[in-house]
Amino acid sequence: MGRPSYIEVHAKSVLNRVQGMPFRWSINPYRGCRHGCPFCYARRTHWFLDEDGIDGWTSRIFVKVNAPEVLRAELSRPGWAREEVAVGTATDPYQPIEGTYRLTRRILVALHDYRTPASIVTRSPLVQRDVDVLSALASRAGVTVCVSIATLDASLARRLEPTVAPPASRLRTVWTLARHGIRTGILLAPILPGLTDAPSNLESVAAAARDHGACFLWSTVLHLGPVTREAFFRFLEDYHPDLLPAYRDLYASKYAPPPYRAAVARTVERLKATYGLQADRAQDPQVPEQLPLLTAS
Repeated sequence: MGRPSYIEVHAKSVLNRVQGMPFRWSINPYRGCRHGCPFCYARRTHWFLDEDGIDGWTSRIFVKVNAPEVLRAELSRPGWAREEVAVGTATDPYQPIEGTYRLTRRILVALHDYRTPASIVTRSPLVQRDVDVLSALASRAGVTVCVSIATLDASLARRLEPTVAPPASRLRTVWTLARHGIRTGILLAPILPGLTDAPSNLESVAAAARDHGACFLWSTVLHLGPVTREAFFRFLEDYHPDLLPAYRDLYASKYAPPPYRAAVARTVERLKATYGLQADRAQDPQVPEQLPLLTAS
């Protein structure tokens, strides 16, 4: 990937109302993502604004430079009920440029100041930088951090997530956050047919989650909506052309067939029970004193 362009924009609003999800509000301080994952469902958000969601998703990244200030104004309204806010639902809030702009950190500080609980999804170890803010937010309002890991196979992960830290680094992040008392889990996602859906792969991630102090495991199977479908099929053509016929059969529509998804869900539920990663049983996870040795590739 070439050098990206970062376009500073001023947002009029940053709290987004969400429907059909476990949370009602979300915040995305950036649009576009340097991680470049071909399976990212959010690529279509570039398309909404006549931007290229295939190549432009990683090369033209929009930065909402006034997001923390706008958020404070929104949280100060009398009608704000301090409902949970999901940070990073359409782009990683800890992608590399966050190291420069620090928008996510300032957003978390605002949520803390207004006693608003939060959840975060990220693939980046940069989240460790904000362990002080996360600890304070956990005590004041509540926070959950979900670290995405689809496989422990470092070479496969490199192809799938070109600029993301390797799985072992992300597991260290889970351990670090858990050691600081922050509710942390792993998002086993997306589960990719023929690539990461083998029971042995799923179990290796579940076992590592338990060993690194995660208190829950969530999962989703790949879905291919507009734009993402083109990006992912291009990835398959480049790296796994042998899988193209199977994917054309499986993904005649946006979602894999229900029987396939049900089979994967049963496997994941069994693993969650085996490794104690069910959310309703995970209020006091066992976090090892020392960072575990990771034996997977």
